Amino acid sequence: MLIYKIFRRPEYEAFASAGRTSGAPVDLADGYIHFSTAAQARETAAKHFRGEDDLILLALEADTLGEALKWEPSRGGALFPHLYRDLTSEDVLWQAPLPLSDEGHVFPEGVL
Repeated sequence: MLIYKIFRRPEYEAFASAGRTSGAPVDLADGYIHFSTAAQARETAAKHFRGEDDLILLALEADTLGEALKWEPSRGGALFPHLYRDLTSEDVLWQAPLPLSDEGHVFPEGVL
């Protein structure tokens, strides 16, 4: 199952340069890296990145993250994937721009 992480461009560039990250400021504050499933990604973008452009969407295979990935209740009791270790460049299957349109963020074909 693919899970997704949204980064602002500076966050992504720091990650790409270092090859690892403990996450965005919200992740550092919460003690884990927040991810979304395909069904959750659009709402995550709308809620946490409303009106923001120049975002990067990362895709990861949940099954390869091992025991450090926990599924925990969040919005409305839905289970969200949370990673309790650094994210490494080896974890990422692909990344793509997440542009903003008048209707919201435009996800790559086949993601949602």
